[in-house]
Amino acid sequence: QVQLVESGGGLVQAGASLRLSCAASGLTFSSYTMGWFRQAPGKEREFVARIFWSGGNTYSDSVKGRFTISRDNVKNTVYLQMNSLTPEDTGVYYCTARYRAPGSDDYWGQGTQVTVSS
Repeated sequence: QVQLVESGGGLVQAGASLRLSCAASGLTFSSYTMGWFRQAPGKEREFVARIFWSGGNTYSDSVKGRFTISRDNVKNTVYLQMNSLTPEDTGVYYCTARYRAPGSDDYWGQGTQVTVSS
């Protein structure tokens, strides 16, 4: 079955950096657009970053210039490099996979907690 396993979260101070990883299995990784969402307590889940199966990427305005999404199609892993973290970045970060053709189901990981203290 498809599995997305996030890692790399933790507790850091404002201004610090973290790199999240998402290891994918059970799918043809290179055919999937990969993404990251996050959810803060009491808030709806929000889009963070996306890297398309074809190589391009997009970011939410709140993280643009600070976060970088990348992928390794040999290791079947997508990364989210997060720099200059602020307390507003606190939340559970979820890895997602979407097949390159529209209309298919999305896959979600279980999430990894990121907490940024002031």
